[in-house]
Amino acid sequence: MERENQFIGQSGAFLDAVERASRAAPMRRPVLVIGERGTGKELIAERLHRLSDRWEEPLVTMNCAALPETLIEAELFGHEAGSFTGATRQRAGRFEEADGGTLFLDEIGTLSMAAQERLLRAVEYGEVNRIGSSRPMRVDVRIVAATNENLPQLADQGRFRADLLDRLSFEVITLPPLRVREGDVDVLADYFGRRMAAEIGWERWPGFADHVRRQLDEYPWPGNVRELRNVVERAVYRWGDWTDPIGHVQFDPFDSPWRPAPMPRADGEGTTSVPSQAPRAPVPELDSIGDLRAAVEAHERAILEHHLGRNRWNQRQTAKALGLTYDQLRHCIRKHGLSE
Repeated sequence: MERENQFIGQSGAFLDAVERASRAAPMRRPVLVIGERGTGKELIAERLHRLSDRWEEPLVTMNCAALPETLIEAELFGHEAGSFTGATRQRAGRFEEADGGTLFLDEIGTLSMAAQERLLRAVEYGEVNRIGSSRPMRVDVRIVAATNENLPQLADQGRFRADLLDRLSFEVITLPPLRVREGDVDVLADYFGRRMAAEIGWERWPGFADHVRRQLDEYPWPGNVRELRNVVERAVYRWGDWTDPIGHVQFDPFDSPWRPAPMPRADGEGTTSVPSQAPRAPVPELDSIGDLRAAVEAHERAILEHHLGRNRWNQRQTAKALGLTYDQLRHCIRKHGLSE
């Protein structure tokens, strides 16, 4: 696989999903890939294609959420000239383009019911009709579909065809979110960090400071691997000093004391602007605290590490940010045994 499309990870949950994809790849049956945004559904689809006997044929991708409902069917099945306003010439659809290969339908949960009905026939009989044509065409296409929706629930609600779901779910591969992939955050952060360091010409990779590694490991990663990559690469290029471990990471790129205040609501009720804050150190479960003094000390140390890293160890700026005098900050640094 290409450099951009490598699988990085060592957790059991992640490796089980990759192994299931590898076992399903030689099959000619449809596969449904489910996972949160940023978990790598596109990579699984590519793996299913590359490890199949169709690997020399086209892998055609279509994001079902990226097109208006009126164009979905034309994109999937093609159209004849004059079949609707704006159709000035004949056009092949994605099924025809993928003939002999694999068609990856991303965000399939957004398809309209009409498009689902036509897709059902294509999956069931291997036939498609261009819009405006009464002559069906045979196609040999392996379907891989992906979604972050709960499709069985949508089917129960009448928003997704149950018969189509039955035909797409010969195999279902559910990708684990990054927050449950034990040990993978550190591996991925190091991989993305090294790659970014090489891109900007650093002479060596200094790694991350211990408190930054803890912050990366404890963050819930709602955007999963895609979000981790952005956070790590942003931290590396902003740090700009390959001689010292990276000491600050910003999870929210919009975090700024000058962030624009929310506009007043249309009903005339104003909104209160809440000052932006840096990510706080994770607070332990209160019931688990058995030593109050140790818990307070750990929280204080995490706050110091964060602000020192954010201010690149400029102690006067850090003291100002925390509302301390310079001497008070120095005392806290010595108290917790922190060093640059």
